[in-house]
Amino acid sequence: MLLFKDLVSIMFEIKHTLCPSCSVGCGINVILDGEEIVGTFPYKRHPVNAGKNCLNGRNSIECCESKFEDIDSEKAIADASKEIKSCDSSEVSVICSGYDTIEEVEAIKNFAESNGFNIGFYSDDLKNVDDVASYDELAAAGKVFAIGDLLYENPLIGRRIVHAKQNDAKIYALSKNENAVTFNIADETSTSSVQEFLDKFAGEIDDSSVVVFNYVDEAGDLDKLESLSCKVLPVFSKPNTKGALGIVDPKSSDEMIELFDNTKLLLVFNDDITEDFDYDFGRISKIISFACCENDTTEIADIVVPVKSWLEQDGSFVNAMGDEQNFSSVIESDNLGIVEVIEELNK
Repeated sequence: MLLFKDLVSIMFEIKHTLCPSCSVGCGINVILDGEEIVGTFPYKRHPVNAGKNCLNGRNSIECCESKFEDIDSEKAIADASKEIKSCDSSEVSVICSGYDTIEEVEAIKNFAESNGFNIGFYSDDLKNVDDVASYDELAAAGKVFAIGDLLYENPLIGRRIVHAKQNDAKIYALSKNENAVTFNIADETSTSSVQEFLDKFAGEIDDSSVVVFNYVDEAGDLDKLESLSCKVLPVFSKPNTKGALGIVDPKSSDEMIELFDNTKLLLVFNDDITEDFDYDFGRISKIISFACCENDTTEIADIVVPVKSWLEQDGSFVNAMGDEQNFSSVIESDNLGIVEVIEELNK
């Protein structure tokens, strides 16, 4: 009897890639009918998720359904180049993102620095931590302090928390949502501030503990987390935020707002800044969005330059525990990648 996975492999082509939905770094299989992506399938041999994919991972290919159909890429690049050359470099700001690959972030940084542009990178007000807990250490922890609704927002990290619970770990959970999914397996729950949560359970945190978090309330929380007598694991909302943090210094949300206030020409590389910031972007004279698919930022942009998505190019992301993971192109694209677009802009 043929299993479903065998039937799929006979009827369609399956290619491996990484999920771009957060920084956990799960592997996914993409199902192709010719050059058309028709679905995803769990990648059972991937060490991070071992054949489990959350809803975000399964839906990650939806970017292919909102690609730009009627934009002349050559004209868009030429128009972008003209705008860049006509603006004083001190009034140009370049935004890179955790959605950009390692190779793209390096190219964006070099582009900004060589032209004297400002550069902005927002990492959810989190920062790089060198000695983080591995996913296996999280699953083996004697106590887990979970900040954020990780079972709902980062289910494959949540799975490790469940494993820890099954191994008799005590779970302490903090969330802004009093109906948080993570509360369902927690021994202690709280909706307080991060500082209050850490202070309340300070006597419980020891070297058998792991603190895993996907948000903080303020910069001081990060200092407190790093001073704890246990390993911590920041989980970012974008797939390569940790990788980008090794290349570009992040700005806080307040610093990003200040950057916008002093910008006349904003270049946004593969990000939806309207999702992260409550800001009147109409105050900026010109916005150029370099994007693989439609989003709210491309809707307000003066120029949109279509670029390759992660499905259409080779590259690498660094996941939350610091592992660099390479991926290969799944489908072909007539668009240029960000690195190639920057080469055109530098001519």
